[in-house]
Amino acid sequence: MTDDARLGELLRREADTFPTSSAPVDAVLRRGRSARRRRTAAAVGAVVAVTAWAAAVGLTDLARPAPTTPPATAPVSTTPPGPVPSAEHPGPRTVSPYEVVGIGHGHSMALLPDGRQNFVVGAGDIAAAVERAKGSLGDNILPETLSSGRSGTGENVLYFGAFRAKTVPSRIELRFDSGRRHTAEALTLPGHPGWGTYYVFCDASTADTGYTVTASTQDGEVLIGQHFDGTASP
Repeated sequence: MTDDARLGELLRREADTFPTSSAPVDAVLRRGRSARRRRTAAAVGAVVAVTAWAAAVGLTDLARPAPTTPPATAPVSTTPPGPVPSAEHPGPRTVSPYEVVGIGHGHSMALLPDGRQNFVVGAGDIAAAVERAKGSLGDNILPETLSSGRSGTGENVLYFGAFRAKTVPSRIELRFDSGRRHTAEALTLPGHPGWGTYYVFCDASTADTGYTVTASTQDGEVLIGQHFDGTASP
């Protein structure tokens, strides 16, 4: 029923109730307006309620994590891990290409990425020698082998060389024919160059003695072992 039809029905009822007097039009209009206001308020309330429910649903959707596609499983490497360095045998120290590294007793060493097993070692300032060595092929030693040399005949004799191996050794040791043993320090370049250098200072009593250089893993497995006689030279 429309508002106008309802208003007419109210007027007729009032007329039937009070047939001898004029119809209370003002009172009926007030009741009609009041009823309309109530219906309008109820309608607005319904809209508010629906809007609030929709907002709640929207907030719930926002709070719920969006579905994500599971990341692709990374391929699993089948290459066994290399030996884990320890505090006692930390393995080679990584140095920057061309970096002049002090190794003690006034000597320095630098590793170059140019060529193969390319390094410079010497006393004093070796910067000019490093520049001259750029672009050379280096020692080019065979896989799974070592090179070795020594320098000096005084109080401190420097033993040095390069290693080339698929597995980076955790320890490099010099064992002299006399039975004395010395652990060498080692250097390598960033990444996996497959080679590095070693050095160790010994006293003059070792100068004419043969020795064996052994590169091994952390658990003692020998990777490379080579003997050099007492006349080895740089």
